[in-house]
Amino acid sequence: MKKFVEMVSASDPPSLPEVHRSILVPTRRNFWRKLVAYAGPGYLVAVGYMDPGNWATDLAGGAKFGYTLLSVILLSNLMAVLLQSLCVRLGVATGKDLAQACRDYFDQRVSFFLWLLCEIAIAACDLAELLGSAIALQLLFGIPLAIGVCVTAADVFMVLLLQSKGFRYIEAVVVSLITLIFLCFAAEVIFSHPNFGDVMLGFVPNSQIVHNPQMLYIAVGILGATVMPHNLYLHSSIVQTRRWQENSQQKREAIQFATLDSTIALTIALFINAAILILSAATFHTSGNHQVAEIQDAYKLLSPTLGVPVASAIFAFALLLSGQNSTLTGTLAGQIVMEGFLRLRLQPWLRRLVTRFLAITPALVIILWFGEGSTTNLLILSQVILSLQLPFAVVPLVMFTSDRRIMGEFVNPRWLKILAGSIATLIVGLNIWLLWQTFSGGFN
Repeated sequence: MKKFVEMVSASDPPSLPEVHRSILVPTRRNFWRKLVAYAGPGYLVAVGYMDPGNWATDLAGGAKFGYTLLSVILLSNLMAVLLQSLCVRLGVATGKDLAQACRDYFDQRVSFFLWLLCEIAIAACDLAELLGSAIALQLLFGIPLAIGVCVTAADVFMVLLLQSKGFRYIEAVVVSLITLIFLCFAAEVIFSHPNFGDVMLGFVPNSQIVHNPQMLYIAVGILGATVMPHNLYLHSSIVQTRRWQENSQQKREAIQFATLDSTIALTIALFINAAILILSAATFHTSGNHQVAEIQDAYKLLSPTLGVPVASAIFAFALLLSGQNSTLTGTLAGQIVMEGFLRLRLQPWLRRLVTRFLAITPALVIILWFGEGSTTNLLILSQVILSLQLPFAVVPLVMFTSDRRIMGEFVNPRWLKILAGSIATLIVGLNIWLLWQTFSGGFN
């Protein structure tokens, strides 16, 4: 009988070896053909920036504070664009993903600690995806939330089917689902008739965000929901699915096109995240429903408040698409982290079931003990957990890509070192502030 677990050999094959360098890149100098060839990994990464965890934080932020936190979404997205470009640079220049680099360049104890934190982050992310899908099933079909949580475990078979067909199939499904989600929220924004002057002002940073503890809590949750720790590991690996020629010119070209791919994809994610908050602000905040934070409450109020019968159904349908889309990338990230840190390969179906079990258990306990009304608080908490894990992925990424001994000629230029270091410092500072406010009772 085939072993469930196998140790990776000393030669250290790449993560996801079945798709590594499996997609050809045209050698002719045709911009559009090359752009299409490199397009794909960025959209898998963008999925993590629009998963159900974003919904809870964006809905709560929009209903309670109007358009103010749009500036946090914009800042988070700009940070994401830069950080994902560093992932591309690391993967192309070194042939290692972030997990492998941590294992190779850090002390074994440090590497193990980082792996443990990353697994916690993946479990928190999986929890958000699972709850989002279960809530959508309940809203659309009336399936009890506890049963819906269990039903979503079956999505492991969809992931395995797509993986067996090739990486391009996964990318095609992801892009299709993102397109549908984009169209759903374009319609919702049109239905809500937001004041676009106020929307534009919302993208301007406001010092109140830092001084208001409740606003800061949601803002850090938005940061955690937008810049995902496991995405940094994921992107540095899946960018290597492209087969470029191993020379400086081709590597530099690969970095440029892969960065462009992720930038375009993350711009779409920015629209979707902003649209959720704009919808909440225009529908709930302006009507005085400032306490709407539950996804279920938002679903019930959307159609009556907007006067559009299909608005609630579109909202729930997009939520279901978001949860299922996030499932695909969560599985891949779990494999990459396991293989990269521990030189350990689990069969994909087993890895997925283990991750699902870790997410299902707390979800079921909280739903059964505290009731279905606790799910949105759980979603927001999952995103704060992700944000707290973020420095432990960002700091190593900035360190590695700024080290000439590791990166060679592809090391970050001075301006990029300063900018990346500033982002890492900001992320660490926000998390320290969040912990201080939490334990000092600032959020009470």
